[in-house]
Amino acid sequence: MSALKIKIKLFGEKEVRTEWDTEAEKWWFSVVDIVAVLTDSENPRRYWSDLKRKLHAEGSQLYENIVQLKMTAPDGKMRLTDVADTEQVLRLVQSVPSPKAEPFKLWLAKVGNERIDETIDPELSIDRAIQNYRRLGYSENWINQRIKSIEVRKSLTDEWDKSGVRQSAEYATLTDLMSRTWSGMNTHEYKKYKGLKKENLRDNMTNTELVLNMLAEVAATDISVERQPIGFSESAVVAKEGAKAAKVAREQIERSTGKPVVSPLNAKKLQPMVAVLDRGSQTANLNPSGAEIEAQILPPAVAESDGGEAE
Repeated sequence: MSALKIKIKLFGEKEVRTEWDTEAEKWWFSVVDIVAVLTDSENPRRYWSDLKRKLHAEGSQLYENIVQLKMTAPDGKMRLTDVADTEQVLRLVQSVPSPKAEPFKLWLAKVGNERIDETIDPELSIDRAIQNYRRLGYSENWINQRIKSIEVRKSLTDEWDKSGVRQSAEYATLTDLMSRTWSGMNTHEYKKYKGLKKENLRDNMTNTELVLNMLAEVAATDISVERQPIGFSESAVVAKEGAKAAKVAREQIERSTGKPVVSPLNAKKLQPMVAVLDRGSQTANLNPSGAEIEAQILPPAVAESDGGEAE
């Protein structure tokens, strides 16, 4: 299960963490999230823990086939959590009395069909992301910047991959280095400054923040293409140089406007504001949910993770 792509799927208003295993060509679903959907329990982790003991005592095949993967926990960190594939999820649904069982089965089938469609036509995943951002209330100007930022991020992580940088931990370290260089804060500090926990940081940036973050990543990508760094250490030097370009731009903007670029505003606070597109406004009309739509398009490299512990 080395080639995994993290996605966040929505069942109603609830998030279900999923991962696409490109080698096995199947989905893995967070069991705790599914239990939360089916039961509306205030403590789905405890509910699953009790059910797991019951399944173990019964010698259930479901219990035997449960595995663990690292997924983003509510505190934003990558932690091990129980996951199940589609076949096991259907067995889980049978073990949990719920009026949502049938709608959930239909949702499960839809998730599978979406993956097949996106494999045939990758642009569908981008189209779905755009539609989701619109549904969540983001401005067209912000959406255009956000989709472009996803493309930029992918180019950078492709360079890191070619340089031999290891995904997850090293990707997160380089991302933190770049963030600290141009904004003055690492990812964790930046999210805390905005009052975020599980939400995606980029989904809570203003246009200016988003553009500067893109500038850092574009510059780092261009430098990497020219220098061809090998390994983490050389890639870190390149990443910092790229981020310095964004730092210079940030400082110039702040001198010209007299205002700090890095904003404590998050999507929920920005939501009432109206984006002014014709006079160079850098404010986006963001939706309070901060949904992690970026994860629908890219592998784990795009996520701002802080490490890995058991959930």
